Order: sequence, then C-alpha cells, then structure tokens
Amino acid sequence: MKEQISRRNVIKGAGMVAVGAALAGMGGLITKAEAKGGSTEKWPWPYEKLDPEKTAELAYNEWYRVFCGAAVISSVFSQLRDRIGEPYKSFPIDAYVFLEGGMVGWGTVCGSNAGANIVSNMIVGPRIAGPECENGAAIGADALEWYSETKLPTFIPREPRQKSKIIQTVSNSPLCHVSVGKWMKESGYALGSPERKDRCARVAASVAFNLVKDLNAWKDGTYKQKSSWKPASNFGITGQQNCTECHGAKIPTPPLAKK
Repeated sequence: MKEQISRRNVIKGAGMVAVGAALAGMGGLITKAEAKGGSTEKWPWPYEKLDPEKTAELAYNEWYRVFCGAAVISSVFSQLRDRIGEPYKSFPIDAYVFLEGGMVGWGTVCGSNAGANIVSNMIVGPRIAGPECENGAAIGADALEWYSETKLPTFIPREPRQKSKIIQTVSNSPLCHVSVGKWMKESGYALGSPERKDRCARVAASVAFNLVKDLNAWKDGTYKQKSSWKPASNFGITGQQNCTECHGAKIPTPPLAKK
C-alpha cells in the first residue's frame, strides 16, 4: 500500500513538472488574468520592419510546406522569431495549416487573407483592446480589399518552381473558390495542376509582400486605412459587394432592424 502511494506521488510530481515545463515553454503567449476578469495581454507585440521582398520569397517557398495561410504567417513570424524571440517563438505557426483551400478545403475566405489578418491582429492588437489597436483590423480589411481588386499574383519569385507563364486575374472577391475558379477558367489549368499550385504560392507571397508594406507604414506612424467597404452599416448584413455575380436573384434580404 505504501509502495502504491509512493509511486502515485512520484507520478503526480512528474506530471506537475511536465505541466510546469509546458507552461514555461509558452513564454509570452500566456498571461495572468486580472482578478476581476478581463485580460492583461500586452499590445502591440514588438515589431521590427521587414523587407517585403524577402518576406514574399519566404511565403512562396513556405506555401509548398504549409500552404497559403500558414505560409503568410510563417513568412513574418519566422523572421521576428530570429530578430525578437518571444512571443513569436512560442506561436504555433504550423497549426494554421487548416487555412489551406479556404479553410480545410471548403473554399471560403482565401487562407492568405486569413493569415494576413492573424498577423496584423497579433502584432498591432485586436480592436477590442482599445483605440490604439484599431489598425490591426484596418490592415486586415485593407488586405481583403487589395486582394479582391488586384490582378494576382503580383509577385514573381527569383527561382519559380514552375517555369510556365502564370497569368494574372482579378477575383473581385476575397473568397478562395471565386479567386481560384476565375483563374482556372482563364488559364485552363485544373485544380491539381502544378501551375495552379504555383499560382497560389505566388498569391500567398503577394499578400505577404503587401501586408509587410502596411505593417512597416504602421511602425513608422504613416499608415492610413485604404479600404472603405462596410457592408453591415451599408446593407444591414455582413457580406460582399459582388454577391450577384454568382448568386443572382436568390440572395436573401435581411429584415429591417426593429426601431
């Protein structure tokens, strides 16, 4: 009986050590909650200006490992891990591979856009943290509008994995299935083709390039929001401005707000 209790204590003690080590390893990601609730998370995260070209090259190559969303995150955070350390060293970049294909292949928002929003909101801070963090969401909104209105991909890697010409198309949408679908129709390449994969790698790189330009401007204090689309206030429901392109007359009309 004494032996069983002793063994149990040893196992329990080892478990507590393991938990303690895990918590310590999370570094700057874990903060103590205030006694009365709320958060003591510190925003913004430390940031040093990055080279957009180098960041885009990193995103392009990372796409072939972790795909669009995680590639954008990795292209920024991997550099800040080397330059700054925590909290970037503890950030689980690879966990965001689920952003691939518009969220586990469901074709919703392009993972590159989601990755850009994660980066801007982690660095600048979420808007609920106070007015000093509003630009985290603003930079993310700019990324969505820029993506929708720009002929993509804009970035050409120094050593492209596919030598064929990769045409540019305008999606008029931040959604994966619309963006990829329009490109496939225009280019004639199938979803599983090496050309389509390289196109998406270049798109992720293009988004990373544009994101870092905005983050650098924010760091310099010169950033000004460019996007103006506000569907909730303009139409009474969250959405895009180009729904009718695909959905025709069957778009539901939101009920009028109660007075």
